[in-house]
Amino acid sequence: MLIQEVAYEDSLNLLTHLRLGRIACAEGAQPYVVPFYFAYDDGYLYSFSTVGQKIKWMRANPLVCVQADEIVSSQEWVSIVIFGRYEELPDTPELKVERDLAYKLLKQKGIWWEPGFAKTIIKGSERPLLPVYFRIQIARITGHHGAPDSVEGVNLEPSPNEQASKHSVQSILTALRAKLFSK
Repeated sequence: MLIQEVAYEDSLNLLTHLRLGRIACAEGAQPYVVPFYFAYDDGYLYSFSTVGQKIKWMRANPLVCVQADEIVSSQEWVSIVIFGRYEELPDTPELKVERDLAYKLLKQKGIWWEPGFAKTIIKGSERPLLPVYFRIQIARITGHHGAPDSVEGVNLEPSPNEQASKHSVQSILTALRAKLFSK
């Protein structure tokens, strides 16, 4: 297997096609990682949640890390890691444009409100569903791409199922593959 860095622009391009990642925040020395849905636009990841541990911790410490990936096989994958800053988008006149943009971007993705707006029972009580829109300002992004180290005898073409469900991401991986093996 060969693992190489993904160029900055390719990392951003991949983010436009992904919708699920994992966000890490911390309270003191204790990290906390959870899955979340997002939409990328112009240097920001936009998302939605309800008030819970993740939001409370990000309010107290806005430095976060996000990881998102696309895995075709154990030999072919791409992983993006983002270091950024949490910015809440409250329902105020000053942030109406940003909040409306978050909603517009997120609604283009299927079931974007889950799991943030799912009924949650904690210690026998239902958690209040108070919507929180937020964005992560990207401070730094890194990416790595894994591929077979030899293309001889390996079928690098996606299966029909992969083509149907991952067409845009496959296009990016194909472009990355061409860059890696053209050298």
